[in-house]
Amino acid sequence: MSWKSIYQSRVVSADEAVSVINSGMRLFLTGNVSVPKILLAALVRRAPTLHNVEICQALTVGPADFVAPEMEGHLRVNTMFISANVRKAVQEGRADFTPVLLSEFPLLFKNKVLPLDVAMIHVSPPDEHGFCSLGVEVGLTKSAAESATLVIAEVNEQMPRTLGDSFIHVSRLNYVVPVNYPIPEMAMAEEGDKETVEKIAGFIADLIPDGATMQMGIGAIPDAVLNYLFHKKDLGIHSELFSEGVIDLVEAGVLTNARKSLHPGKIVAGFVLGTKRLYDWIDDNPLIELHRSEYVNDPFVIAQNDRMVAINSAIEIDLTGQVCADSIGPKLYSGVGGQLDFIYGASRSKGGVPIIAMPSVSTLRDGTVVTKITAMLKQGAGVVTSRNHVRFVVTEFGVAELYGKTIRQRAQALINVAHPQFREELHAKARELNYL
Repeated sequence: MSWKSIYQSRVVSADEAVSVINSGMRLFLTGNVSVPKILLAALVRRAPTLHNVEICQALTVGPADFVAPEMEGHLRVNTMFISANVRKAVQEGRADFTPVLLSEFPLLFKNKVLPLDVAMIHVSPPDEHGFCSLGVEVGLTKSAAESATLVIAEVNEQMPRTLGDSFIHVSRLNYVVPVNYPIPEMAMAEEGDKETVEKIAGFIADLIPDGATMQMGIGAIPDAVLNYLFHKKDLGIHSELFSEGVIDLVEAGVLTNARKSLHPGKIVAGFVLGTKRLYDWIDDNPLIELHRSEYVNDPFVIAQNDRMVAINSAIEIDLTGQVCADSIGPKLYSGVGGQLDFIYGASRSKGGVPIIAMPSVSTLRDGTVVTKITAMLKQGAGVVTSRNHVRFVVTEFGVAELYGKTIRQRAQALINVAHPQFREELHAKARELNYL
């Protein structure tokens, strides 16, 4: 039977597709801006007839009816990264959080730690050989789709065809739901005031050498850094994700990937977040290769990139260099993501530059300003990156270089880049703790 015949024989409506999901099953939900929203809406409609269906996900973008209070007992999310749309459910105990490195997320399914009954994925139309591309989200989805007993796919006319380790043959799709809607657009988050972000971005840019390979995390700061790199030469990308800021650097001849020691000439990532401009640019673009997260985020793969620059953020950092990035005290907020993967990978790279970047203060809902560089982390705070892994910490007040430094030297360096209104207090607490 030809692949076209196989494809046509498996075309069903969304409601028909989710009818194969039964109580007690575990399913994987493709995330980021690739959430299969037609299938998900159909699952929510079916939910009242189901009990204890587990939905494994990471970061999902968009409405989250599937974690609404009325879904309790029917659908239960098990998230490996707490995205904004499921945060309230996790914090209220209506959804679960499984801590895991992004590099190991797909291995939970591949190695049957979390055996999958169903994978709900979102792909491009098949090419002339019957292969669909996983499009804007390959990293977390490829291995999950290969590991599931059943694969239900939305085949979207508007999903870009990305290259790399990004394809799945129609014969692997048990149920096909044709759709035609735009891929959701997602601008980088605004965090802090623009002046602060720009100052931090400028300091980071000074740390990036010509010929560097860069990882850019999610947020306004990594995105802003790109605007300070137009005087650099032969930069490259190896990152869990990238956004449309890279397009201008490519067109300016700055981001050539020519000096990458791994995958020279290629932008390598696991997924993309951005606008239609980005989605149109990556479509069938041989410059770009999307790969599985267990490859892209493997610290020992990352370390093969010479001059590897990793840029990640934090909720707070203590005076010894411990980085909390996944909780506010004991309140779960996000997850480890790819931070430790890339901080460690960059630290093992020849000429690598692992960076934790953040504004020096944050403003609470009641208007109170608090320091993000603290004498001690809040009680219950999660340490994502240990003091042993941290090398550079950047705020709007400069760069603290911690590698090879004593606790006394670290405390002083971090106080120097803390907000001036908190430095005296931090000095006093550091002396109480015998750090100074």
